[in-house]
Amino acid sequence: MATALDIAKHNTNAAPVAVTESARAAGKDALAAEKLAIEKKADFTVEAARQSSLVGLTRDELKDKLAEIGVPEREQKMRVAQLWHWIYFRGAKNFDEMTNVGKGLRAALAEAYTLARPQVVSEQVSKDGTRKWLIRMPSTGPLDKGAEIECVYIPETDRGTLCVSSQVGCTLTCSFCHTGTQRLVRNLTSAEIVAQLIVARDCIGDWPDATPPEGAFVPSDGGRFVSNIVFMGMGEPLYNTDNVVAAISVLSDSEGLSLSRRRITVSTSGVVPQMERLGTEANTMLAISLHAVRDDLRDVLVPINRKYDIAQLLDACRAYPGLSNARRITFEYVMLKDVNDSDADARELVRLLKGIPAKINLIPFNPWPGSKYECSDWERIERFSEIVFRAGYASPVRTPRGRDILAACGQLKSETEKLRARARMMAEQGIGAEGVYALGDAE
Repeated sequence: MATALDIAKHNTNAAPVAVTESARAAGKDALAAEKLAIEKKADFTVEAARQSSLVGLTRDELKDKLAEIGVPEREQKMRVAQLWHWIYFRGAKNFDEMTNVGKGLRAALAEAYTLARPQVVSEQVSKDGTRKWLIRMPSTGPLDKGAEIECVYIPETDRGTLCVSSQVGCTLTCSFCHTGTQRLVRNLTSAEIVAQLIVARDCIGDWPDATPPEGAFVPSDGGRFVSNIVFMGMGEPLYNTDNVVAAISVLSDSEGLSLSRRRITVSTSGVVPQMERLGTEANTMLAISLHAVRDDLRDVLVPINRKYDIAQLLDACRAYPGLSNARRITFEYVMLKDVNDSDADARELVRLLKGIPAKINLIPFNPWPGSKYECSDWERIERFSEIVFRAGYASPVRTPRGRDILAACGQLKSETEKLRARARMMAEQGIGAEGVYALGDAE
């Protein structure tokens, strides 16, 4: 059973904390920290809908769908295996492609369900080959236009990483993160999380007998174009643990999408009560958005620190199931000029992580419109990295990818956040988020 989380101190209008002229002093400003909400409340909650598409469903959900159209129980396991192969191994878009499924069952499936994917509203391609898709999920009701999220594909010569979202918006209010300035709309379902990989593989030709689009940059090592998944897109995955764990079971199934759990990384800002469950049930790699080595500063940069401080977070890391030198935790550390990038910060980071098998990713800050932070100078980043490296930790500096299309770390922000004047009026009249999304782009 999922552990219930107490979502406290909601403030749906919370604004990010600005960095003052003395940015380090901002980290000590208790008043500013108290005014910053830790979490945001969802605009509305959507129950898992009986969606017409079978794409993204778990084995148990597919079994239920077959039962609904009268497939006998004695056949269901076999039929689920057939559907699983065609949906997740072959990437079928039409039931007629399922040549080992009888015509009668294909007809019944086509009458009741589809293999439709979420809609790709737009695709942007960076000069470095990174691709960002704005994806609209299917409507969940007559007043729902369909929530929109962003998903990013980052190709290299020997791997392809897909950065997926777990929420529409984000629960948290991290002050340096563009997504954190967006309201939380709702959690994504497990099917909606899985569908992001399906959409990506469609777009880059990552199915048997498919080909990539002309001119696309994809891995050239002969492997899958998408070899790694990181839950580092929109949202805090561990405030949606049920759906994230269920999605990982589909992503890692060896008879379908077949991604190794060691190539799936879930990043959290520090939702301590859910970390053990993630390790036990999902058995994935773990990344921690740390970004500060003192509680007073982390309270500002990552306000959930006020619920679960650095000491509690690191204790949970030490207890993470499966932790070993072969399964290290990645600590993400965004480099903010004159905020968290001093030699003293680097030495304290090394001291804090003593005894934890770890890798430290140093992330040059990716600017976004309205941000008051600046990226550390390159010489300062190199000096920070050198101190960490000499202490025995791998400390790669993450090469910013997709900055020119706002696809880099911390830059994702869904178009659903842009409410029109009429939508705001309806919200003020109590119509609610479902009505807002039904308005489309009407002014």
